[in-house]
Amino acid sequence: MKRQIKNSSLLLVLVMMMVAILSACSGGNSNGGSGNDEPNNSGTTNGGTSGNAGTSGESAGKPDTSKKVELVWYLLGDPHKDTEKVVAEWNKMLEKDLNTTVKLNFTTWTDWTTKYNLLLASGEKIDMIFASSWADYFKFSNQGAFMALDDLLPTYAPETWKNVPKQDWEEATVKGKIYAVPATYPEYTPDGLVYREDWRQELGLPEITDVDSIEAYMEGVKKAKPNVTPINGKGYNEIFTMFKSYYDYQQIGGDSGVVVASSYDTPRDIIAYPFTQEFVDWAKRMKTWVDKGFWKSDTLSSQKEAGDAIKVGNGAVYWRNAPGAGGFITGMEDSNPEIKLGYFPFSRFHNRTMPTLSVNNAMAIPKNAANPERSLMVLDKLRNDPNYYDLMNYGFENTHYSMDADGKHIVTPPKGMEGKKDFVAYGIAGWGFRVESMERVKQAGGWPEFDKLLEEFKSQSKPNIFAPVVMDYAPVKSQQAAVNSVIQQYGMPIMMGLVPDVDKAVEAYRKQLEAAGVNDVLAYVKEQANAYFDEKGIQ
Repeated sequence: MKRQIKNSSLLLVLVMMMVAILSACSGGNSNGGSGNDEPNNSGTTNGGTSGNAGTSGESAGKPDTSKKVELVWYLLGDPHKDTEKVVAEWNKMLEKDLNTTVKLNFTTWTDWTTKYNLLLASGEKIDMIFASSWADYFKFSNQGAFMALDDLLPTYAPETWKNVPKQDWEEATVKGKIYAVPATYPEYTPDGLVYREDWRQELGLPEITDVDSIEAYMEGVKKAKPNVTPINGKGYNEIFTMFKSYYDYQQIGGDSGVVVASSYDTPRDIIAYPFTQEFVDWAKRMKTWVDKGFWKSDTLSSQKEAGDAIKVGNGAVYWRNAPGAGGFITGMEDSNPEIKLGYFPFSRFHNRTMPTLSVNNAMAIPKNAANPERSLMVLDKLRNDPNYYDLMNYGFENTHYSMDADGKHIVTPPKGMEGKKDFVAYGIAGWGFRVESMERVKQAGGWPEFDKLLEEFKSQSKPNIFAPVVMDYAPVKSQQAAVNSVIQQYGMPIMMGLVPDVDKAVEAYRKQLEAAGVNDVLAYVKEQANAYFDEKGIQ
């Protein structure tokens, strides 16, 4: 019996020695073994890329790239005519650095929604795809279309994991899991008004700081220039966005029509604004505005942009968000240099600005991805290496762009190609991997005032807690459609002051909303929003 135990012990020692020798040998081909083969949520092991589960293949902190892989990525929209050449150069760099190449596909813009849905539903092997709140990111995450990335990010995208702000990761989190890598590119797009600043100065009108001074400005322009209609053309955006911003009403639940949170500070106080005294007060004020000639009685049917009227000298005010204002103003400086414009963002009503959601633009990994780890490694490189970033976002220097004098920003067309009609600026739908610190394009069309505005927006920035409340309105689909119809027929004319008796018009509007089922829509939005706020701990 003792001899049998002794022989067994010897055999065990020999087996252990053989395992150690084999491990050392295999380590020479794979940069050593990490000893970390705990399963992650992708169904692979942390020791190797997908398809190599069970092989060690990694040294401490360095993922294995010994196996060459070709990744399949999808972006929205259409490629540039030179995208194939750019991607070929990109793949040379990737093959050298990560033993990887990428087959980059595009949905095209023709019926992209249907194509995008089919890509995620078909089970096609896709390693990475553009994702966005406006492309149903939250719905697809809830349905399990994307892979959870929490366990993969620290190992395979360490720089990105470290550099993306906590709030952005929170916005990408659905039911406790991160399903996308958000672009690190905060966009501030508060609504506001572009106006003729030269006329304000010429007429000695007060600076625009609030609704009263907006009224004083338009009244002054109308009196001094009778042939000018201050908001000359479509005016609903100008007035409706001003109304919401002035009262701090926060749109919630996407296309919920008239349902809003009563303020940023009271997100759970969800109301239908036509039933408030504030709406009545506003409607009465707007009636005085239209009676003073601030816009025409056909404004709701007009197809004319108020900005076009500014260009020809018979308009003074135009709705734009902040980046859009920059583009409009710089365009006017080229086409109408004699006109000087100013901009007033409605965020100044309450000194608060919310950026767009970080997952407004993001990159996600579909659940059937063959190589999720390698995709994250490529994305990490793309987001953090200037050579990769510049190539994929801007194309080839001296072909698609030149560097500005400051050496930090690009100029298009490149030097020597100015005025050439066949030049097409390089671009693909790469919004999902934008990083603010890496950007070489000036925002807002290069409008000089935007940098100062951006600092203002950042200084008063608050998280956007309302945009993620995205819901499926199927349970109240018919009521929602009926409510939207009532808004168009009754609500929009009241908002623009185009009714003879505001009190009677509001009374009729409220009755029609109730008959359409507004209370059902309101109750549904409250239920869904409060469930989200409970999940996020928002009071």
